[in-house]
Amino acid sequence: MFHETTGILHTIMSRRSIRHYRPDSVPRDLVETLLTAATWAPSAHNRQPWRFCVVGQAAVKERLARAMSARLRSDLEADGTPEAMIAADTGRSYARLTSAPLLIVLCLSMTDMDTYPDARRANNEYLMAAQSTAMAAQNLLLAAHDLGLGACWMCAPLFCPDTVQTALDLPDDWQPQALLTLGYPAETREKARQPLEKSILWR
Repeated sequence: MFHETTGILHTIMSRRSIRHYRPDSVPRDLVETLLTAATWAPSAHNRQPWRFCVVGQAAVKERLARAMSARLRSDLEADGTPEAMIAADTGRSYARLTSAPLLIVLCLSMTDMDTYPDARRANNEYLMAAQSTAMAAQNLLLAAHDLGLGACWMCAPLFCPDTVQTALDLPDDWQPQALLTLGYPAETREKARQPLEKSILWR
């Protein structure tokens, strides 16, 4: 049973993934406010490994959407997926990217992270950078909702990081992790959560 929520708790519990937006552009100063909020997330060793590529130009969104859709089609064809499902999936992906007023591609960089000679610790260091980047993204999502914007987290770049990096001409050390669509909401959504007892152990 929840207590009445206000402030940050209300923001957390009322945020939803928004996929349909009004055509209005998002002012640059508002985007910078969101990115500033993102950078105040905790990070491993305080190295702040997150990187953000802000995509607002229609031609760049189009190039990215086409490249990612082509890669998705190639993967699904290799899986033997029926053409009707391929067309639906690639069409949905393309529409989500090109219809959003703004895209923010979340990347991580290992440049400032610790290095280790063994695979176990090196992998853990990478996971710490990925977790840090995800926490920055959560800050951004909550700040967007608090400021009247809608956003949706897309994990697709994890399946085609090289495609995203090439389409956006990202620096070599920027590793794509996720993509956020962003804009003023043109829909409202409700979503339930599983009962807390399914996800917790008391010891």
